[in-house]
Parts: sequence; structure tokens; C-alpha cells
Amino acid sequence: MMKTIDDLAVTGQRVLVRLDLNVPVCNGRVVDDSRIRASLPTLTALISRGAKVIVCAHLGRPGGSPDPRYSLAPVAVRLGGLLGIHVVCAADSVGPSATEEVARLRPGGIVMLENLRFNEGETSKDDVRRGQFADELARLADVYIDDGFGTVHRRHASVYDIALRLPHAAGYLVYAEVAALSRLTGTIRRPYVVVLGGAKVEDKIGAIGGLLNLADRIVIGGAMAFPFLAAQGHQTGTSLLYPADVAVARDYLDEAVRVGVDIVLPSDLIVATERGADARHQVADAAAIPPNQMALDIGPYTVSTFAEVIGAAKTAFWNGPMGVFELAPYAKGTLAVAHALTGSSAFTVVGGGDTAAAVHELGIAAAGFGFVSTGGGASLEFVEGKALPGLDALELP
Repeated sequence: MMKTIDDLAVTGQRVLVRLDLNVPVCNGRVVDDSRIRASLPTLTALISRGAKVIVCAHLGRPGGSPDPRYSLAPVAVRLGGLLGIHVVCAADSVGPSATEEVARLRPGGIVMLENLRFNEGETSKDDVRRGQFADELARLADVYIDDGFGTVHRRHASVYDIALRLPHAAGYLVYAEVAALSRLTGTIRRPYVVVLGGAKVEDKIGAIGGLLNLADRIVIGGAMAFPFLAAQGHQTGTSLLYPADVAVARDYLDEAVRVGVDIVLPSDLIVATERGADARHQVADAAAIPPNQMALDIGPYTVSTFAEVIGAAKTAFWNGPMGVFELAPYAKGTLAVAHALTGSSAFTVVGGGDTAAAVHELGIAAAGFGFVSTGGGASLEFVEGKALPGLDALELP
């Protein structure tokens, strides 16, 4: 059974806390601090109980070596501002600076280690190399807490291997994520509708296989829809499409018929010759996208259809925007899905990542949803039934 921080004695202990602080930083300032804010309940509890808190996290993909563009120093500044205390950012994650700053910690204090991914051992596929880095992290601490749900699907040193070396528990955020997402995999209130979108098709399309065993209806928009439209024999113009995904989509359409799951695809789309807010755009039939144009959002008839499907749900999970929501002419589909979910009586979950970013950027109150996950890939893999290394490690005694 997964323990929480309430099950551990942390007073006076050096507590290593893994967080998901992969936030946007521009000109040395954090642009969106929602992930930092999500970590505050756990950090506040540890500080109030007199723990010596050591925060570890990653930012971006620096490739296993130091890169000032991905320093966590601005994140430490923002975290300190939110907590109302000074948060030192060590110059390394396991070297002399980290050792010195941790040695200086007093009960109720907090230090942040520099970007874990500056060390190639963090993400190494070699168990020995990854384990060596975990050993170095473990020497800094007495206890390990994982409160970075957005990384629990990664078999990384600070997520999986470290929990094998120290007494461990889940932070409040990870515990809340598991509790909410479990409502999408256990006894589900039906109809259960899954809404998929976004541009990371290769990362997400494989999830549909697992969801066909759980959902009653799967609504597909965004770039996710293009392989399915192509599998039905439709032209997709210059829209984002990987040919290898078309055969996968065709198999899923056949499987959906076999198991009795309704896959709902766009019937019309907003198309333009280029991706730009000022580009001339129009509504096109999803079965007849002009050859020189790309689809950038779902169309008005599709908006109505998707809203009707969502409105009939008792449980709904949404992962991925319906279009290029960052540009005003192509935000209507994503807004419509969000409003349909917030106006629904269903238990609704937003699947983190780009979806949570869209909700935030479009000014939709998170409180209108049943739960807003902080982990895009992690939430999707959890919901489709995959084992997540970080959670598996926390279950170990």
C-alpha cells in the first residue's frame, strides 16, 4: 500500500522531494507557476513539521550536461516567493555545492538541487549508471517523497531507483492524482467519454488500444483525428500527419466496431493555407480538406456534436486540445470542449500537459472540472492501464 508523508517521521530528517517543476521560463522568469503551486501543500507540511527539505526536479531536455538555459535557479526564486522563505539553488545536483548546501540546512529550511538532467545518469537506460546517480542522491537524504506526478511514468533515477534506496512515500499531489484517476479505471459511472486531441500523435495514438477496453465513446479532435480520417480514405491536405499512424488508426476503427465502442470524429474543420492568426481560414468538410490547406481546429458542426456527446457522459476524461488554441481563430473548438465539460454533471478529469496549459491560457477556471491533472503523459498512461515505474516503486515496502 502506498504511504503518504503523514505516515513518515520527518522532523529533523533530510527529506528529498521529487517535484515536477518543468515550467516555462522566459528571460530568467517563470511564465506559468501552476506546477510550482501544486507542490506547495506537501512542501508546506514538511516545513511545518521541521523537515530539512531538499527539492529535486528537471527542466527541459538539456541532454545530460549543464546548460544555463535550463537552470532551475529562476524556479527556486519563484518557489521561495510563493513560500515566503529563501530557497537556495545549489550549483549542481550531487556535487560539492549540493553537499554543502544540504549540510547547511536547518529544520524547516529548503534547498533546491540544480537540474537533475544535467547528469546523464538521471535518464540513462543503463540500470547501473542510473543506479549510481541514485546512490549519489540517496547520500544527501534520509527519506524520499515523490510529489511529481508528471514524471511517475518515467523509469528515471530520481523517480524509480531512489525509492529503492530510501524510506519513501507519496506527497499529497501524487496521492490526489492517483485517487482521482483511479475513478477512471475502477468502478466507472457510465457512459464514460474520452476526449483526445493535441499534436503529439505518435505519443498518444497507442493509448487508444487500452481505452477501447474502458470507454463507451472516444471523441477525437486536433491532429489526433487526421490518421483516422485518412484511414477512412479522406484526404487531409497539408495537415500534420505521419503515414505510419494511418494503419494503426485503421486497426483501431476495426477494433472499435468489434468491441462496440463509438469513435466520434470531426465532420467539419477550420482550414487555412498556413498556420497563422492572420491567415485566411474557412470551414471545410472533414472528408474534403483542400489539398493546399491544413486543418487547425474543429468546425462548428463538430463543436455541436462533441458537446452533445460530452453532455450525455457520467464520466469524462480529456487529454489534448482540439486545435491550435494559442491562436485566437483556432481556439473555439478547445473552448467549446472545455465549456461542455465544466457545464456537465459528469465527473470530469483534464489530463494535464498541453490540455491543462490550454485551460489556463484560455482563462477557464480549473475549479469547474472534477480534477485537473498535472501530468499529461503520466495521466494518459495511468488511465489506459499501464504500469507506472514511479508509482510501482512507491508501493514497495
